[in-house]
Amino acid sequence: MESELITILEQIERDKGIAKEVLIEAVEAAVASAARKVWTVGKEEDVTAKLDLKTGKIQAFANGQEIRSSEFGRIAAQTAKQVVFQKIREAEKDVVYNEYSIRVGQIISGSVYRFDRGSVIVDLGKTEAVIPRSELCGKEEFKQGDRVRAFILEVQRESRGPQIVLSRAHPNFVKRLFELEVPEIYEGIIEVKAIARDPGERTKISVYSKDEKVDCVGACVGMRGSRVKNIVNELHGEKIDIVRYSPDIKEYIQAALSPAEISQMQLLSTEKKANIIVADDQLSIAIGRYGQNVRLAGRLLGWELDIFSANQWEEHIKQQQGETVEVVVEEVVEQRMDDTPEPAGDAEPADNAESQDTTSEQ
Repeated sequence: MESELITILEQIERDKGIAKEVLIEAVEAAVASAARKVWTVGKEEDVTAKLDLKTGKIQAFANGQEIRSSEFGRIAAQTAKQVVFQKIREAEKDVVYNEYSIRVGQIISGSVYRFDRGSVIVDLGKTEAVIPRSELCGKEEFKQGDRVRAFILEVQRESRGPQIVLSRAHPNFVKRLFELEVPEIYEGIIEVKAIARDPGERTKISVYSKDEKVDCVGACVGMRGSRVKNIVNELHGEKIDIVRYSPDIKEYIQAALSPAEISQMQLLSTEKKANIIVADDQLSIAIGRYGQNVRLAGRLLGWELDIFSANQWEEHIKQQQGETVEVVVEEVVEQRMDDTPEPAGDAEPADNAESQDTTSEQ
């Protein structure tokens, strides 16, 4: 039995990925705990145990004095067994946590195991993970046994074991899918600048090529759209707009609002706001269904975008000019009335003249 112990520990190390040192520690702690049960009743003694890695023999000591194994009883043996199992379970939890915590931000695949109040429990092989309902795309439906890929959102250390939270709704899930499908992105030739996403509906992703010879949009689309089609299929039909990034904000805005054609734009750079004017027949295209196109474009750019048709823009300008004149007139009237001297005797009050001047200015 003593010689078999080392073999068993090595087998556990291979199967569960637990370091042999941790297993040896567990065995020594278990034997010391068992020895403490029978040796230190009513005593204040320090009990330790040592495993000989060559022979597999375990020795227990109390204050340096060796404890004979014949003194161990059934209860002590049961205690040792429980301690070993507990230590191994704790070590397994640490292995799982360490393995997946360094993979946060990556894509992982597994099979749908079961469902829990709208969340999907995924079997990863060594452990389980969860895709909360909030991290699923609206149109997605899975069945038990389906293969599923997801983005590792976070790994939480809890008493019951590591909780691995996955997401299919996170914008970076799309980014990782592009890295897998487009070698130029994985190699760093093409850079993903920003992503804006309505999960399950539409995504806008802006890309930039560091090599003038490489067309960033064409590389992402792929031959006959093969690359982007694979991503759309993975996302169950979600639409994807690939936007060419430009340091020129006007060009970037035009690309982000594509396929709408912009007639003119007014930029308020310090406030990161832009008024976009389009032809009447381009208004619905620029805004998009339920405002989705302009909303995603604004999030992609980090700007606030207001869309106007040509007629709407004219009305907007007239309204602004009217408000400006009214404010200026009010300020002038108030200032002149404050400066008007009190009339002397039967002299005609001067405020009528001032009012006439103001009116003429208006």
